[in-house]
Amino acid sequence: MTDAHDPSKDGAHMSFRRDMSYGDYLQIDRILSAQTPLSDAHDEMLFIIQHQTSELWLRLVLHELNAVRTGLQERRYQPTFKILSRVTRIFDQLNSAWDVLRTMTPSDYSTFRESLGRSSGFQSHQYRLIEYALGNRNTKLMEVHEHRPELHAMLVEELERPSLYHLALDILTETTGVGFSADIYRKKAPHQHDPDVERAWSLVYRDTEKYWNLYELAEKLVDLEDYFRRWRFNHVTTVERVIGFKRGTGGTSGVKYLRKMLEVELFPELWSVRGGL
Repeated sequence: MTDAHDPSKDGAHMSFRRDMSYGDYLQIDRILSAQTPLSDAHDEMLFIIQHQTSELWLRLVLHELNAVRTGLQERRYQPTFKILSRVTRIFDQLNSAWDVLRTMTPSDYSTFRESLGRSSGFQSHQYRLIEYALGNRNTKLMEVHEHRPELHAMLVEELERPSLYHLALDILTETTGVGFSADIYRKKAPHQHDPDVERAWSLVYRDTEKYWNLYELAEKLVDLEDYFRRWRFNHVTTVERVIGFKRGTGGTSGVKYLRKMLEVELFPELWSVRGGL
């Protein structure tokens, strides 16, 4: 019979009375004590962990998008493209999480839904910050966060910054020489399709060698929106599968509201330009 392996013989540090451990560094105790179901329903733990982990990923998205905007402002293209690829993979990870939640049936969800009260993912301030950072700046939704002045202030601060798409358009006009109206740069309204912006992107796509950095940036943005749309779509189908067409716990029309969100385009000219090439 083989003796159990002793990691200390390979040099592994085994005592952490005086040193920082893995759990200490990651503050695992705080993380694992944050799940507090309000019912005895088995599946409430799944629901809580699904949304808590999603919020952690959204936190990383915000961290990365801030770095992307700094990178674009400083015209550091390659490192910025690398980060944009990472953001896309994060949304791929978020998409996979819906597969786990979809193992919860309508009967399972009904055992604890009343425990949620009026709470809803619709109220995620991090999701709203991401939308604002990307350019979908619907200020009507800020009222949801007024009960938390510090969170509301974060949204107000975000609205004073140029969005990711604004920064891309700065580089677009700087490089191609195509100018845009001031309305394009409105900080407190969602971006709307503009024919001059589409014309400028068309120049890029018709001469990719000349405008390679812009071409690569455009495709990174399309990748990002592609996976972002998939995340929204998976959200809709998961909600429909679990609650049908009931109203959401936060008071929205549920599936009907989420389907409207599928129509939102973050970078509309990057999609419409394809039809004219």
